[in-house]
Amino acid sequence: MKDDWGLSIEKRTFDVVFSIALLIALLPVLVCIASAVALFLGRPVMFIQRRPGLNGRVFPMLKFRTMTDGKDRQGVLLSDKERLTRLGRFLRSTSLDELPSLFCVLRGDMSLVGPRPLLERYLEVYTPRQATRHAVRPGITGWAQVNGRNAISWEAKFELDVWYVENQSLGLDLKVLAMTLEKVLRRADISADAHVTMPEFLGTESGGKLNEQNHDENSG
Repeated sequence: MKDDWGLSIEKRTFDVVFSIALLIALLPVLVCIASAVALFLGRPVMFIQRRPGLNGRVFPMLKFRTMTDGKDRQGVLLSDKERLTRLGRFLRSTSLDELPSLFCVLRGDMSLVGPRPLLERYLEVYTPRQATRHAVRPGITGWAQVNGRNAISWEAKFELDVWYVENQSLGLDLKVLAMTLEKVLRRADISADAHVTMPEFLGTESGGKLNEQNHDENSG
């Protein structure tokens, strides 16, 4: 079951049933968050970005907006830190900004548990081993999320993703979901050192160098 769980009918059924139950239970919360984002950040309330999923196929990922569109006099986006609002920090620290991704699960683009969907341009700089994270559907949460999230290096995060792909099972998914709840309640590992999210990944073969520039809500 371990080898087949990631793309099994059983996992897909688990994802759909659990996501529907969460969306129904959290509908008032979704409405409140959408209203707050519209009031304090403006429209649209959703942040939509193309992310690679299973086998690298690109899909539109949904999240609640947490940043403004603030730009400097030259029309360049301000840093993440300058654009991230108090409401945005709260949504990120509680992971409430991720709730719209449940619709991506229902659509079949994501799973509840799996490697986080990252930026499309990262596909060009993964090592062959790192690229195996796309052998399963990406998740709202994952093994890397509950073992450091944005507080660990990209290389460590990808190793955890690959470990999940190689060891996936129903029991592991249930463990990840339980650990996720504990992490959310503690608001742990939200950002990397000196960053409000994560610096951009430029590839392990580049010596692990990281781009300090703005990268639009691309936290893992």
